[in-house]
Amino acid sequence: FTAMIKLIKELQPKMVICNGDAFDGARISRHPPTGFSNMPEVVDELMACQEMLGEIENTAKAARKNVSLLWNAGNHDTRYSARLAQMAPDYVRIHGTDLKDHFPAWGFAWSTMINDNTMVKHRWHGGNFATFNNTLKSGKNMVTGHLHKLMVSPYTDYDGRRYGVDCGTLSDFGPTVDKFTYGEDSPFNWAQGFAVLEFDKQGRLLPPALCEVLDGRAYFERKLITWDTKRKTP
Repeated sequence: FTAMIKLIKELQPKMVICNGDAFDGARISRHPPTGFSNMPEVVDELMACQEMLGEIENTAKAARKNVSLLWNAGNHDTRYSARLAQMAPDYVRIHGTDLKDHFPAWGFAWSTMINDNTMVKHRWHGGNFATFNNTLKSGKNMVTGHLHKLMVSPYTDYDGRRYGVDCGTLSDFGPTVDKFTYGEDSPFNWAQGFAVLEFDKQGRLLPPALCEVLDGRAYFERKLITWDTKRKTP
């Protein structure tokens, strides 16, 4: 997150996309808690999202006047309104019962198409070859985040070169994080980080760049950007 804030200041992007699952909804998930895991209350999650996304919003607007802030809904995000619609259907369409009501600066959608050649959405295909299958079967560059793997799969055919991207996660994860105790102390093939997309003057996507966190240190284009101050500095 710190690296993202820093790069937003430096790169001054035209668009910042939250690609789903900023809100988790651990207490209103269909999955039961593991033992006595300390799951945050909905109001606490909502306030945390407002704080973090608010910092992104303020940083992005300071870096570029007309920046677009978009949020592609993820399956965890939808737990917020889905629970209300299920348990209290009479409150549907009342302001505040939809997640987007609490984030007026962000445009909510299922997906975002850029330059008619790059689709950004939370999820499509699953499995180990999801990013490859996404770009293969869509015929577009495809950016997803559901699998949290932070990777790029290039593909070339008669239409040219295109990319399947997984944009990773900003969340801490692992056996010591309560919301992931369902993993039963198993390793997660996930990665902390995010993707940066750049387009040429013709609107073509250039090879995507990844900012990745390794052992508490965030790297972008092989350069150290930030590090966890709780650990030894590099």
